[in-house]
Amino acid sequence: MHWIILPVVLPALLAPLIGFVMRHDIMLARTASLAGTLALVVLALGLTAMATDGTTHVYRLGDWPAPFGIVLVLDRLSALMVLLTAVLAVIVLIHAIASGWDVRGQHFHTLFQFQLMGICGAFLTGDIFNLFVFFEVLLIASYGLMIHSGGKNRMRAGLQYVVMNLAGSTLFLFALGTLYASTGTLNIADLAIRVPEIPVEDAALVRVAAILLMVVFAVKAALFPVQFWLPATYANAPAPVAALFAIMTKVGAYAILRVHTTAFGPGAPGTEDLAATWLFPAALATIAVGALGVLGARHLMQMIAFSVLGSMGTLFVAVAAFSSAATSAALYYMIHSTFAAACLFLIADLVVTRRLTDTLAPAPPTVQNGLFAALFFATAIAMAGMPPLGGFLGKLLILDALRAPGVMEWAWTAILLGSLLTIVGFARAGSVLFWKSTALTAPGAGTNADTPAAPTPNLRATPMQVAPVMLGLAILAVLAVLAGLVSTYLENASVQLFDRSSYVDAVLGTGQGEN
Repeated sequence: MHWIILPVVLPALLAPLIGFVMRHDIMLARTASLAGTLALVVLALGLTAMATDGTTHVYRLGDWPAPFGIVLVLDRLSALMVLLTAVLAVIVLIHAIASGWDVRGQHFHTLFQFQLMGICGAFLTGDIFNLFVFFEVLLIASYGLMIHSGGKNRMRAGLQYVVMNLAGSTLFLFALGTLYASTGTLNIADLAIRVPEIPVEDAALVRVAAILLMVVFAVKAALFPVQFWLPATYANAPAPVAALFAIMTKVGAYAILRVHTTAFGPGAPGTEDLAATWLFPAALATIAVGALGVLGARHLMQMIAFSVLGSMGTLFVAVAAFSSAATSAALYYMIHSTFAAACLFLIADLVVTRRLTDTLAPAPPTVQNGLFAALFFATAIAMAGMPPLGGFLGKLLILDALRAPGVMEWAWTAILLGSLLTIVGFARAGSVLFWKSTALTAPGAGTNADTPAAPTPNLRATPMQVAPVMLGLAILAVLAVLAGLVSTYLENASVQLFDRSSYVDAVLGTGQGEN
């Protein structure tokens, strides 16, 4: 049964085919890339249906048993992450094609498919070393996508992004070497057995490895104090790339959940509470940085990037509890915030393309100003976590799960204040972009020395350009309407995540796994 490996193999085969055979025919490349991404959605739906019964499915490459061979593991959580990636990829790809972003540089579709390969592989792997390999695949592809179409600011931000992630990759290698030297394995299920067997007095190296891994994953997730790369990177990346990057930070969150819950969970000497101790204050600080950044941003893309940062802080406040209830709440909020951030970047692209600048300053209104205002208003509500969309429910679930004394005061204050500042920041931006702009053309309106004088292009958005944002908002609406059904699946996924014994039996045993 080879279905589990197909989300990795499909984009891995499609990427070089597009790069070498179709690189001179953009229509053919677009068709192949979109067809492959739609096929990935179908595969992800099938895998999610397969995982719904609660069985942990294992794919052993070459039929080598774990921990000696490479294994891919499918459970409710990994299936959910692959499905989230595939659906987001379709939305982003349609926008990139409709807006013409894919022709502004070389090899966009090739790099896009390699990116999907790395992300899906990171979610499915059952081995920390292969997690590193897939991290590198998705990062190498993201380097090319980040500087797609060039530009001085984009190249500068891309250099910072490359340097920061290379440093993270170096620490990752140090962590892997330290962990292997102390345990003799890098298989996650095998680590769950071996780490608790190490005497406390000999567990110093394991603690060092656990800390290094947490730092590496925090870099990927843009968690304070290693978050500074994200605002510049997301603000200067091409809009479709920034929208796809909304799932990139979730890879770091997933890695922390998977590794620190299974390998360094209960019974691990000196590492059981390590992640929770450091993650919680870092998450609070990340919320503060993100909210203040939204409030003080002077550019639209920069403001959205800071809102992504704040959403990661909110997510990690729940993750840091390492409980089933808090994790299920975090997963619901993660799905919502991923689509909300992507929609914001896509609507911002439509607005900036017609305003000729992303500076938050009054300018003559664009055509379809009302349509853009409505879409921005809806996506801003989603990102800020206001009703009636699912962001409100996600934050409510997180607050309900964090009622322990000593945690409740800090978590509730940070989330509520962060949400308030985010709402104020988006309201200010929307007022400047869509309300004050109309005042410039009102009868008798004067001119202002601070008002940009650049002409606004009379460029109407086509239905295909607006469709991805509409689709994303529809998904957010469905997520809110079906919150009960989705929450049930996420609760089961969280319970399965914390059931370490079933995971270990499936990967290392013969009872539950499937070859």
